[in-house]
Amino acid sequence: MTLKLSTHISRILVGLLFVYSGFVKLVDPIGSQFKFEEYFSEGVLNLEFLIPLALPFSILLVVFEIALGVMLLVGFKPKFTVWSLFGLNLIFLFLTWYSYTYNKVTDCGCFGDAIKLTPKETFYKNVIFMVLIVILILGVKHIKPLISDKIASISSFATIAISLLIVNHVLSHLPIIDFRAYAIGTDIAEDMKYKDDGEVPPIHDFMIETDEGDQLEPMLSKEKAMLIVMYDLDKTDKEGIAPVAKAAKKAKEKGYEVYVLTASYIEDLNATQKEFDMPYSFGFCDETALKTAIRANPGIITVKKGIISDKSNWKDAEDIIF
Repeated sequence: MTLKLSTHISRILVGLLFVYSGFVKLVDPIGSQFKFEEYFSEGVLNLEFLIPLALPFSILLVVFEIALGVMLLVGFKPKFTVWSLFGLNLIFLFLTWYSYTYNKVTDCGCFGDAIKLTPKETFYKNVIFMVLIVILILGVKHIKPLISDKIASISSFATIAISLLIVNHVLSHLPIIDFRAYAIGTDIAEDMKYKDDGEVPPIHDFMIETDEGDQLEPMLSKEKAMLIVMYDLDKTDKEGIAPVAKAAKKAKEKGYEVYVLTASYIEDLNATQKEFDMPYSFGFCDETALKTAIRANPGIITVKKGIISDKSNWKDAEDIIF
């Protein structure tokens, strides 16, 4: 009786956690991609040959995670589900232990940008959930379909299908829900201020460094400004440059001050401006800050009186309303 009750409690807790954890990453799979790239980097796991696979790994993780959570809750293939949860959490446990022990990755991204946990907090969270998953393994015979096998099956496969549709939409546009510091409506200057508690402000390392100095303050004072983000010129989607340049030209005609932000070193600025058909102010900014600001390369951010008013993937450049 005790095992049966413990199994039901664990089923609800683990199922809901995995659904939530999967969902907050599902709406922003590129964020998980960047986290995989960080783990695969030379300074962490030194698996750089896997970096090109970071996005497929990200998609697989978030879909698998949310699907397993739903499968556990509805009672679909319980043995496969609990052992898969065990294996997945074992990987999480190792990664968070590694981060906690060697202080390599300060944010594992377990809950995307929705909830920030320290490596220590994340490691012990995974220890607790490993205990709950072991309870599920021991009491797997008590995990039954909530209504019927057919309903459980349909619910599980529908979850996978819907998740893939959401991923496809987000990758073609932008995250459905923006949990990051640069969400629409954010007052950039306000979120760059240090608080009394000494914590790092939500927005930091953000700049528009040019030969004339940092143009961030002048940009924030503009009535209307457009930021074209191309964090890595070598990785910029070339197909997106033309529609972004067209949007920038239209914005300039509407009275917007246009800036192009990149983390790439530019040896010949004039040649680069001509190549991209963007005769505007090019400014250097930290790559992580730009990746956080918008999940597109190139991407467009419009700012009005220092407040982010809109964000667009290059694929939606033609739909921007000025």
